[in-house]
Amino acid sequence: MTEQLLALRDVSIRFGDAGAAVRGIGFEVAPAEVLALVGESGSGKSVTALSLLGLLPPTATVTGSALLSGRELYGLDAAAMREVRGGDIGMVFQEPMSALNPVFRIGTQLVDAVRAHRKVSRAEAKKRASELLELVELEAGRVLRSYPHELSGGQLQRVVIAMALVHEPALLVADEPTTALDVTVQAGILALLRSLRDRLGTAILLVTHDMGVVADLADRVVVLREGQVVEQNSVTELFAAPKAAYTRELLDAVLSLGTGAGEEAASSAEALVSVRDLEVTYRRGGGAAPVRAVDGVTLSVAADEVLGLVGESGSGKSTISSVLTGLVTPSAGSVSVAGTDLATASARQWREVRRRIGIVFQNPASALNPRATIGASIAEPLVVHGFDGDHRARVTELLTAVRLDPQWTGRYPHELSGGQCQRVGIARALALRPRLLIADEPTSALDVSVQASVLALLAELQRELSFACLFISHDLAVVEQVADRVVVLHRGKVVEEGPVASVLGSPREDYTRRLVAAAPVADPARQRARREAWRALPR
Repeated sequence: MTEQLLALRDVSIRFGDAGAAVRGIGFEVAPAEVLALVGESGSGKSVTALSLLGLLPPTATVTGSALLSGRELYGLDAAAMREVRGGDIGMVFQEPMSALNPVFRIGTQLVDAVRAHRKVSRAEAKKRASELLELVELEAGRVLRSYPHELSGGQLQRVVIAMALVHEPALLVADEPTTALDVTVQAGILALLRSLRDRLGTAILLVTHDMGVVADLADRVVVLREGQVVEQNSVTELFAAPKAAYTRELLDAVLSLGTGAGEEAASSAEALVSVRDLEVTYRRGGGAAPVRAVDGVTLSVAADEVLGLVGESGSGKSTISSVLTGLVTPSAGSVSVAGTDLATASARQWREVRRRIGIVFQNPASALNPRATIGASIAEPLVVHGFDGDHRARVTELLTAVRLDPQWTGRYPHELSGGQCQRVGIARALALRPRLLIADEPTSALDVSVQASVLALLAELQRELSFACLFISHDLAVVEQVADRVVVLHRGKVVEEGPVASVLGSPREDYTRRLVAAAPVADPARQRARREAWRALPR
């Protein structure tokens, strides 16, 4: 029998007097194995991973056993645990920007990480930092001089992985390492993790709710629900024949390319949004050349359709939405919403335009004021725009529309789940009965089952209320599910557009083909074939 690198036995975790977050779980990780820990929010995935590094708050009580190469991790004193963190176990956090100090250069942070465990000079530490950056396929010279805000999300995640590998740990804990990344960047990060496993023999504990990522990277899977293990098996067996009903529910909720709606007829409604030859240029200080964020984009959104806007970070998606809401002034071109030319609109006309636009943001937790009740948050647009009617009755109507209990008006965001908070965000966006809804990555932070319910809700409300929707996302399977047409952006330009089934099913342009091929599917066999196809495409 293969010797296990990590072995958890009867692990339970409790916070204060609350019920147990983890209840008697156990699993093993072999050397050079990728074990995926999956389940919805609150299932105990991250809590279990953080317990291995002693990163739980003082209110946590941990019982059971966690052996790493035969050494008990639970109960180690501070000095011994410091040796484990970054030494025996490396940690890759979900959000790379918050994992790095924004006021220090990357080089400084990597050098400090090296010297935290090794008595070496700064010159030797810098040499090691350069080696690590090259290991994760970054240009060491430039990255060492850069601050975090000067790098892309994918580059930052590679830096965090390099930092986790400083002392060649036996185990790498990766907590949702690709959640906020574009599909092509995600594919690159997964390829990097796979390569590191093969080259260094590093075992990986992958914490995720993305079953496509699991199919792409994992060797075995442990499924958690409400703090308990409901199933564990090889990735091939689990996807082919899940034994637990909950596992089948998770897999059934996964959206994959090729499972969306069929060809849609073109809308006969007139254009509500018309964008012609739009350009947006951002000036930079220090004599640096300006950045052309949007370069000659032309598109339209009919009054009753959902237009998907896709592309990698930096392609111009969010900049276009900012122009529509008046947050960014275009450098050239014309934009009109509901017949109003935004370039010549008066203050009164702008107020009316903003009244007719609702916005659903990416992160439901940060989009709501934590000190305001959900009733107050939903009513805020009514107050700001002087809604002539009973505010309380309208809030009740909106909560009912998004399938939440109207009695919850007095609750605060922290008392709701992520999916419930996003429903509150949708209710607020629809408060003034907008003609245009801008949904900017509205489901990327949600579990697959919650994501499915939120998407179904949006589709149902769009049919009932007949508003136009600009749906911005890097998740092509989600776009295929909800959109009528799609526009593909690359470096500020439109590279392809048309009905969803045509563009995502039979893309004409190489860039679109790369995007489609990079999107993981929840099927290990199909995903292996897609991965090879993605590698073969021209860059």
